[in-house]
Amino acid sequence: MPVRRPRWRAVTLLTSVLLLIAGTVAPQAATEPPGAAIAAPDGSAKAWLVADMDTGHILASKNPYTHFAPASTIKVLLAMVVLDHLSPAAAVRANANHARVECSCAGVVPGQVYTTRQLLDGLLMVSGNDAANLLGDMLGGYRAAIARMTAKAHSIGARNTRAMSPSGLDGPGWESITTAHDLAILMRRALAYPVIAQIMRQSTAQFPSRTGFKQITNQNELLRTYPGNLGGKTGFTNLAGHTFVTAAQRDGRRLIVAQLKGSGSQYGQATALLDWGFAQPR
Repeated sequence: MPVRRPRWRAVTLLTSVLLLIAGTVAPQAATEPPGAAIAAPDGSAKAWLVADMDTGHILASKNPYTHFAPASTIKVLLAMVVLDHLSPAAAVRANANHARVECSCAGVVPGQVYTTRQLLDGLLMVSGNDAANLLGDMLGGYRAAIARMTAKAHSIGARNTRAMSPSGLDGPGWESITTAHDLAILMRRALAYPVIAQIMRQSTAQFPSRTGFKQITNQNELLRTYPGNLGGKTGFTNLAGHTFVTAAQRDGRRLIVAQLKGSGSQYGQATALLDWGFAQPR
């Protein structure tokens, strides 16, 4: 299939249908704007994209429409759905089922009361799968949550995304899917929510514990190492490999990078893609 250079919009209806039927598209070499003096830096991610966050223009990409598992990067989609339906001040009491999950975990304690905002802190800052479970229940349960997540993704143009768990955990028969193109759309829209943008930029937060509160620290390393970073979300499962989505601003310009199916840390390639993108003419 030939490489396309769309503006950042949802793919056309025909293309969306073809991709959904086919499941994947043929691998594509990395592409960048005509006349780029230096090629966009490649890395271990099998699919990646760097785009202007405000105009939607894709500066460079590799396999941007190929389906891969998102792992915990799907949590930015859950966060949007939560804020669409729940007040940040809404409160809920956790039970043992919420904490009975493969970690990473925020430390949800059965019997403890949490607000939506506190659970979002745990979800986005330390990738709490226990927080995702509890938020999913607040949305009406597991099936209702993933249905709302998929519907939300499609409504904002991420039509090749399907959520099969609130947390991004996956397994045979319940594999979530997305594309680098869709993941960039999800991050772009998520950062338009003031609560999400604030959480993703905060270094620490207080999270309820058995003895009061404990401090949780944002896992996004670029928040500390990349000036102008606006937030990021990592992910990993055996199926997904390492995944990452992040955004940054410099000199009045904002860029997004999305990476899927990587091996090892994705921070190095993300940093290189951001630096390359900011060096390109507007």
